Amino acid sequence: MATIDEIIENFALLEEWDDRYRYIIELGRTLPGLPESAHTEANKVRGCASQVWLVTHARPNGADGPILTFEGDSDAHIVRGLIAILFALYSGKTAREILAIDALDMFDRIGLRANLTPQRSNGLRAMVERIRSEAKAALAAAA
Repeated sequence: MATIDEIIENFALLEEWDDRYRYIIELGRTLPGLPESAHTEANKVRGCASQVWLVTHARPNGADGPILTFEGDSDAHIVRGLIAILFALYSGKTAREILAIDALDMFDRIGLRANLTPQRSNGLRAMVERIRSEAKAALAAAA
């Protein structure tokens, strides 16, 4: 799976938005499959036009707070790509690090949010809020 720095660098190399969309879709193809058993209402992300499921795993990490990793899926190819970008940004980080990251600012800096439909942009915001909510819950549970 690509790192967030690699994704940002590759985005900068692609000048046309059609190429960038193809790249996002390709990133989505790299996501490991989410078992059908995880496609539950509890894992569903509200606020997305497409179907999106997010599973969070938290493991203790002492005083630094829990480390979160994520699994996810969507029924839309481009949304799977957005999930892959979010996972590159957030997965494997502590809950505190996650809360300090401004994903929407990063998406704005690479011009992605401006080139998403309003529905996709709202869905992206919903996914970010879900991840941040999971980080807050993991911190609270560890306290």
